[in-house]
Amino acid sequence: MIKIAKFGGSSVASAEQFRKVKAIVEADPDRRFVVVSAAGKRFSADNKITDLLLLVNAHVQYHVDCTSLLADIEQRFLDIAEELGLKWPVHEKFELFAKNIKKHSPEYVVARGEWFTAHLMAEYLGMPFVDAADVMVFHHNGEVDMERTASRLKDVMVRQGSFVLPGFYGATVDGQIKLFQRGGGDITGAILARCIDAGLYENWTDVSGFLSADPRIVEHPRSIRRITFDEMRELSYMGASVLQEEAIFPVREVNIPIQIKNTNRPQDEGTIIREKARIGEDEHLITGIAGKRDFISVHVKKAHMSGEVGFVRRALSVFERYGISVEHIPTGVDSFSVVVNGADVRDSIYSIVTDIRRELEPDDITMVDKLALISVVGRNMSKRSGTSGKIFGALGDAGVNIRMITQSSQEISIIMGVNNDDFERAIQVIYDRFVRDEMVTAS
Repeated sequence: MIKIAKFGGSSVASAEQFRKVKAIVEADPDRRFVVVSAAGKRFSADNKITDLLLLVNAHVQYHVDCTSLLADIEQRFLDIAEELGLKWPVHEKFELFAKNIKKHSPEYVVARGEWFTAHLMAEYLGMPFVDAADVMVFHHNGEVDMERTASRLKDVMVRQGSFVLPGFYGATVDGQIKLFQRGGGDITGAILARCIDAGLYENWTDVSGFLSADPRIVEHPRSIRRITFDEMRELSYMGASVLQEEAIFPVREVNIPIQIKNTNRPQDEGTIIREKARIGEDEHLITGIAGKRDFISVHVKKAHMSGEVGFVRRALSVFERYGISVEHIPTGVDSFSVVVNGADVRDSIYSIVTDIRRELEPDDITMVDKLALISVVGRNMSKRSGTSGKIFGALGDAGVNIRMITQSSQEISIIMGVNNDDFERAIQVIYDRFVRDEMVTAS
């Protein structure tokens, strides 16, 4: 089975991390293709190479000398090469790059973080280097040309057998460097996995997969060993982010599983993400709990609203006019609420309410702020009767007032709104009642 092993910035931040990557790659001959991000932080107060290169662009834009900044970046790569005894000409390559810094596009400058890191990794692993600019083909509108990309990657795979590929960037057919969004190394790995028909996409980072709750709220939460793509999307959207969300689509469409692994703890099982759980695997009632604070709910009430065609649409068009993304729309017979991120409407909420009042003439319109949303996610909740009632009951027993309830159309998540002040307590209550108790029973 061919495996794609993608290593994030923290996994390639130093010579010590390079050694860990080499041990991981050499431990499994199926790991024939490696994708790397730019070198990340070596310690908490350190800077990522990508951030430093973005700063270089700012210096160039405002005609500020960046000589010392470029020297610091070069030294990061020189330190890795020297400690590992690598022969690739870092100084000569970087000197040429720095000499022409004002001639390069901003995208080209930022992409050099991955380019230099991947060159060093390729020599260290004894594998060929393949430039992403030669195989990751972009249309000029920024979208990936999957047909050309697949053709080029398969051709290189046949010729090289294995290779190291820098993530985060590619190029148009005329050679113009294009970047993915931040976290684009994850997307590069997923596209590579899809194009060469890999059996598994391994994403190596500094955490051992997904946790069933935020460890800042719940002490030592259970690791999630298996999760579906839909569950991962639900949890990621509510803040439980380990993998760049856009990275799941290329592999999901062709049913290639993703495994999240920890470079610093390769013995940990990590989290495997699939389209559907396999028959016979251990099944938990609740897969994970995630949430965010500081939402605002605008509640609109009007008698006989349900008989007025287009009433809700007209209200939503007001939010659209202000460029506001709507999170949830709980509805009743004669009322509905529009839940939005508080930060998105900080400067426009009163104008939005005024417009709704003028254009829709509701009987009443009220606003609830400082609202936290908590998503309880589990593919098995719909199969077990009374789950929602037990969750609400547990929160009620703990004195947590539920301000809003909604459920995903796929019935894999229940989303509740509580006061900001009750956010952490609500998550702890749900975890203790449904996850910790299950772990105790199982043991």
